[in-house]
Amino acid sequence: MKDASGLPQSLLVLGGTSEIALATARRMIARRTRTVRLAGRPSPGLERAAEELRALGADVRTVTFDALDHESHETVLGKVFAEDDIDMVLLAFGILGDQAYDEREPAGAVRVAQTNYTGAVSAGLVAARALQTQGHGSLVVLSAAAGERARRGDFIYGSSKAGLDTFTQGLGDALYGTGAHVMVVRPGSVRARTAAGPARSPLSTTPEEVATAIELGLRRGSEAVWVPASLRPVTTVLRHLPRAVFRRLPL
Repeated sequence: MKDASGLPQSLLVLGGTSEIALATARRMIARRTRTVRLAGRPSPGLERAAEELRALGADVRTVTFDALDHESHETVLGKVFAEDDIDMVLLAFGILGDQAYDEREPAGAVRVAQTNYTGAVSAGLVAARALQTQGHGSLVVLSAAAGERARRGDFIYGSSKAGLDTFTQGLGDALYGTGAHVMVVRPGSVRARTAAGPARSPLSTTPEEVATAIELGLRRGSEAVWVPASLRPVTTVLRHLPRAVFRRLPL
């Protein structure tokens, strides 16, 4: 069960090698979380992530999970929930794709859509049903500010996140009053704190900053979180600009 502050004692991460997911897991372990299940494709990276979290004092196990294998989601996630209650599911998998390549090779675009949207719809519905059945818990879904309006440079990725965002909002409405809580998280451009290159944009963020925002959102019982918070008014303005004006912006 969650503690009095609304933070989880048990965490299931779908996308166990995600930088944002691992930053969130570290932050939750530093608070109250003691049980973590990292779900993802078997890889050295997944095992390293598990070892890192174990070193922080958590009971960590890996779970074989493939976002594109929709038929396995019910069985895989069902086994996790059968072991014990899960206080928080963090849906953190997704791929950026390569816009220029994916425009030339539609199979690449389909893979982005299937991973970011249909895979998330499948896993999200299974997790939501399990949370509803147990009568408590949060489903936290990583969307993106890019889903607010299609941009020429990343409209394939952005459209997949737009679909995911709309789905998550509707799922939250469907679960309202059941004891299960849904929160969508909309980060701007995410980069590691140690990344080299140009100075950070004031609208970009880091995995650690997203983790901090997720914690605050859980404590408040929020339904939507922007990271950084200044993105919200900016994207609201961009969403309502005439297309002729929007096309000329260097986005």
